[in-house]
Amino acid sequence: MGDRRCSYRPRTFAGTLIPPAFGLAGVNLHTWTGFGSVPYWNPWVAATEMHGSGTFFDARLANRDQYPVAARSGADNTRGTPDRITPKLAALHFYQIAIPAPTPPEGSFDKQAALRGKDVFNGRAQCATCHVPPLFTEPGHNLHSPAELGIDSFQADRSPTHMYRTAPLAGLWTHQTGGFYHDGRFPTLRDVVDHYDRNFRLGLNEQEKAS
Repeated sequence: MGDRRCSYRPRTFAGTLIPPAFGLAGVNLHTWTGFGSVPYWNPWVAATEMHGSGTFFDARLANRDQYPVAARSGADNTRGTPDRITPKLAALHFYQIAIPAPTPPEGSFDKQAALRGKDVFNGRAQCATCHVPPLFTEPGHNLHSPAELGIDSFQADRSPTHMYRTAPLAGLWTHQTGGFYHDGRFPTLRDVVDHYDRNFRLGLNEQEKAS
């Protein structure tokens, strides 16, 4: 499944981790595949999933080949009256974007190693090329193809983008339980580093990987 050059085989289940809902100020897209951002998902959930009285529109969901259930139900053009959802969306969005990323507990990491890792992140490992500080994602259209990332396209193909977002890294320590990436396929950060070292042929040495 996906690009044959991928260095990591797809998992055998379709489970998806809920993406972080904090530290999103300034970030363009808020889901793993860039399907939509916070103000997209708020009316979607309220009007189509929770069946509140409101408005939601996305012509992409009328694609019967990719989204047969949504197309059949008319979820692409939901119009509830009276509209009790839309007037509340701006305040809800303001609140959500204001949620800061949690700081790691004191003593939970080696500060000297973190400083060494920062130099590798910004330099040899080229992480900052896509995870641009201080947003730690790309300003603008922050999407990449599965082939670029060296992973399968299973989750990406469930989205109209067929791509994956450059995930912001604020509060990354919270992923230590559950794993990294959209499906938790990489149990540790070291696994992520090893994957990209292979995929981009970075040639990182053991000390750089351990930073």
